[in-house]
Amino acid sequence: MPQPCWILLHGIAGSVAQLAKLERALSSAGYETLNLRYAGRHKPIKDLLEDVHRDAAWFLDRAAGRTHFVTHSMGGLVARALINRYRPAALGRVVMLAPPNQGSELADLLARTTAYRRFFGPAGLEIGTKRGERLCQLLGAVDYPLGVIAGSRSLDPFCWLIIPGPNDGRVSVARTAVSGMADSMTIPATHTFIMRNRRAIEQTIHFLRYGYFRSVSW
Repeated sequence: MPQPCWILLHGIAGSVAQLAKLERALSSAGYETLNLRYAGRHKPIKDLLEDVHRDAAWFLDRAAGRTHFVTHSMGGLVARALINRYRPAALGRVVMLAPPNQGSELADLLARTTAYRRFFGPAGLEIGTKRGERLCQLLGAVDYPLGVIAGSRSLDPFCWLIIPGPNDGRVSVARTAVSGMADSMTIPATHTFIMRNRRAIEQTIHFLRYGYFRSVSW
């Protein structure tokens, strides 16, 4: 049987190094991977999806099996936009780690500051909770097998206090959800390190194989 392949997408200010542990685990499980770098801080999501589509074209062309996605943070929004516009013919499953599917309350607060706008750029203004119709249309509806893993730990007491409900210091658990997702779960992990969390990696591979997360009690 043709082996499935994975495209990995980091967050807005992330790097391929942050997903290296997850990439190694997927490779060890027998999957071909593309850990893709993109300029998250310098362009809006509509341009980032075009960059990812261009840079992943060779990988998609040679893929023998289904194409799956695993993302961290804003990488989930880029993946949604990419699938909506350039859906792979053999689209498989998608796992999002700590995605701001309904936006981040922290981004709402910090977007008022010059430092935030300069550092995170155009996309930084798109990951808040207030979204225009154009961005919603760009992201499209979730009509594919999607699993969402949220975190419930924070290293920053300030962020923990200003984000309502359980959260990972950047995104509340409630706002990681999106209509149409197949399954979701919460693990005791922070936004910054969830992609390196052993439980998150194990559950990602489980969702790839079975289309749902394994039931556990922490």
